[in-house]
Amino acid sequence: MAHKHNFNLEPVSRFAGLSAAIRRPREIAFFSFDEDHKFRLDASSLRYYYPPALPCNLNKGFETFRQLDDSDDDHLDGLLEAIIAYEKEKGSKTEIDFLTWRGMMTKLMIVPFSKLDEWEMNVTLFQDTIFIEENHTKKISSREEQYSSAGRPGAMSQDLMSFWGYKFETVSLMPTPWPEASREYIESREELMVNNHAQYCSIVRTGFGKVKMILGGEVDAVMAFKPEDKLQPTEWVELKTTATVTNEREQIKYERKLLKFWAQSFLLGVPKIIVGYRTQQGLLERLEELNVQNIPDNVKLKGKGLWDGQTCINFAASFLEWLKTVITSDGVWRIRKREKVPVLEVFKLEESGHGDMLSSTFVEWRINGLKAHQQHLQEIRERAKAETSEPP
Repeated sequence: MAHKHNFNLEPVSRFAGLSAAIRRPREIAFFSFDEDHKFRLDASSLRYYYPPALPCNLNKGFETFRQLDDSDDDHLDGLLEAIIAYEKEKGSKTEIDFLTWRGMMTKLMIVPFSKLDEWEMNVTLFQDTIFIEENHTKKISSREEQYSSAGRPGAMSQDLMSFWGYKFETVSLMPTPWPEASREYIESREELMVNNHAQYCSIVRTGFGKVKMILGGEVDAVMAFKPEDKLQPTEWVELKTTATVTNEREQIKYERKLLKFWAQSFLLGVPKIIVGYRTQQGLLERLEELNVQNIPDNVKLKGKGLWDGQTCINFAASFLEWLKTVITSDGVWRIRKREKVPVLEVFKLEESGHGDMLSSTFVEWRINGLKAHQQHLQEIRERAKAETSEPP
């Protein structure tokens, strides 16, 4: 194996005293996957939130669930496709240090407080930008392990529990803003078939410390409508279900869940999380609206203090700044986090190229397409200028 670079996670306290600045995430582009999970460069899969009638049975329709098969590795394709469109419109290359999915950044950000997590990511450098994606093979094998360990007697099936989450979305969301929705639609949402193929993905510019980045991630819905004005913040909503907390053990479990909830939403600039509390049997009983900004303070003041938001931000900034000093040539690298091992390992897998990480369309666009596009725009401008300066 090639030379290994290690980033030490301990003592976690060394990240607590820093105060890395974070750039407020701003949406620069978006795309949708439709009901058949086909890529569309539009907002057709944007959904609107309207609370469901309670109590609601989240088990209903499990037999007809149209579940997305994600066994194929989609890499960063959707994100790169949207970036090409964004650069065409802007007429210039996007200068950033990192580009990745929000899921990868969530995993990295919560590292100081998730000793039991285990994952792998692939990394490559192209035109001064570091691209990060999940190691798909590891993701699939971890999921299979999780499924087999969930097979103990009396345990709810993983499939059913993930269905509850999608069912909660189906009964809480609508394809149009509330004033345009019919009463029939709103009241019949519990009967709708659950299908998790459609997604709206928001792409934001953000930054940690000195590092500039672009993140793409699925957003569940908007509160009322999405403002036309890009400078106005959008009232995004993230939907989460969790078991009703009835004892201290569940309180600790919930607080650990909140770390993930907070990091995911914080990264894309989602201000609100609607939590649906359900019984162990999947009956949705009550809803709670959480203000994302207040979650870390509430955990500190009212919880067991199991994690600290600023430490997560400082850690992410330190790690990314360090990673920039390691990934300085092309090829494919791996970041590995092992269960209970207080180190992130970074090592090289392939000496040159980008593996399958970057689509050929994107590489071609960056090497030849962008330059040709810029020349084309320049010609149009010059022609327009010549036409206006010609005497009548």
